[in-house]
Amino acid sequence: MQAVPGAAASSADVEITLVITGTVGMNGWYTSNVTVNWVVTGAANSSGCDAKTLTADTSGVALTCSASNADGTSTASKSRTFKIDKTAPVVTATPARPADKGGWYNHPLAVTFSGTDATSGIGACTSADYKGPDAPSATVSGSCTDVAGNTGASKFALEYDATPPSLSRLSVKAGNRTAKLAWTVSADTRTIEVIRTPGARSAAKTAIYRGRGNGFQDKRLAIGTRYRYVVKALDQAGNAASKAVALTATGPLLSPLPGDRVSSPPLLAWTPVSGARYYNIQLVRGTKILSVWPHRPRFRLPRSWTFAGNRYHLTPGTYRWYVWPGYGRRAASRYGRLLGGSTFTVHG
Repeated sequence: MQAVPGAAASSADVEITLVITGTVGMNGWYTSNVTVNWVVTGAANSSGCDAKTLTADTSGVALTCSASNADGTSTASKSRTFKIDKTAPVVTATPARPADKGGWYNHPLAVTFSGTDATSGIGACTSADYKGPDAPSATVSGSCTDVAGNTGASKFALEYDATPPSLSRLSVKAGNRTAKLAWTVSADTRTIEVIRTPGARSAAKTAIYRGRGNGFQDKRLAIGTRYRYVVKALDQAGNAASKAVALTATGPLLSPLPGDRVSSPPLLAWTPVSGARYYNIQLVRGTKILSVWPHRPRFRLPRSWTFAGNRYHLTPGTYRWYVWPGYGRRAASRYGRLLGGSTFTVHG
């Protein structure tokens, strides 16, 4: 309650005192109903001095109380303008950018708040950043205050995930003009992409797989070409984890890789052939220097051996090797088509 003393305009006999009941806001505004009482003493006549309660929002309403004594020798008058705003602003939240992926945000977001106020106008509004934690139903809160001191609030709801999925145990295994990739991803992974360099049809790179599996086999590779695979795991918010592996494509002859450099006797390995009882391996360095008939699709070269009466050693240099599948008894010398040929280099 405010009490404002008044004074008679021309005589001490008439006096007006203003008694105000209401909530005082800011900048001369009231933020509630205002009851105005004029206390008049020493007067026989008065005008506008009845008690009054103001209930409506207003940018300014003026009230005046005037009084005089019986013979008019003493008069007094008092006026006051009342500004009332009881209504909080309407607040709107605006994010600085659209969602990053599928309605989700995946990195810090700034949110600004703006308001409208019909009576006293907006004084100030807040802003806020959301940086976590990850949540499917996060909120950012803010407010605006009008000139009278009323505060309105709003919230911005969002889905937030800034944590990429996990990608581990990535491996690649060479086959006959194939590459078999395998990986393990976390449960929040929604999509897996595989990009190969070089790509298909002379492209620098090509996306060769998109799905939700735990592996992929790339086919029709060019023998001797070095391929690099980037495997990327993406979650629903667009966060990504990636790893890369590489291999040199082989044909039926799997190991060593074409043109590989070795420092010790290599294990020769090739693709098994259905129905083959044995295989014939021939090793050439200028001329044929070894021919053997293993029963399994692999053979470890020795450091030295005897062939056609000559003694040979695995000395530094480039070697070429060939494999044929054999059927039936070895004495029958029944061979299939040449599986292929490849090279390796021994360095000292």
